[in-house]
Amino acid sequence: MTPIRAATPPVEPVSVTDLRLYLRLDPDDGGVEDALLGQLLAGARASLEREARRVLVPGRYRIALLGWPRENWLPLPLSPLVGLVRAGLAAPDGSVADLPAGLVRLGPDPVEAPALCFTGPLPDLGAATLVIEVAAGYGGDGPPLPDDLRLAILRLAAARYEHRGDEPDDSPADARRLAAPARRLRL
Repeated sequence: MTPIRAATPPVEPVSVTDLRLYLRLDPDDGGVEDALLGQLLAGARASLEREARRVLVPGRYRIALLGWPRENWLPLPLSPLVGLVRAGLAAPDGSVADLPAGLVRLGPDPVEAPALCFTGPLPDLGAATLVIEVAAGYGGDGPPLPDDLRLAILRLAAARYEHRGDEPDDSPADARRLAAPARRLRL
């Protein structure tokens, strides 16, 4: 089961303007490096998402399952899990019938142990596919991005800007170090 991003492209949690201020770049340079700075921010955010195992931008994710999860519990790799958008059964012809309200709900800890719980009598799937859409990530309707992760994005993007092409890339080690305090653990 791999969640697929179903909504618009991510809006970076740290802006190019924030990075320009952090780097103390000349405000009168006409923004000649803004495209590069935007790419560095996106790369830094993606690195920290992988290392922290958290979604740093809000988004909607779609999950498709061919059967009901074991023990009516479905752990998700999407932290923080913000809400259930839709749950339904997709027929082979593509039509989706919504499941009754209350059949699928968020687990008790959407930040450290994001999961979905299934309760009540579960209908037979037959040839249908279980389709679930959830909202996850910091910002938007979710919790605000923690200051330490925001600073980590700035520091990683700044390091990549300052050392572009002239030194070995230490960014994987830097990302691990900066994400360590916020890293969601797995057993």
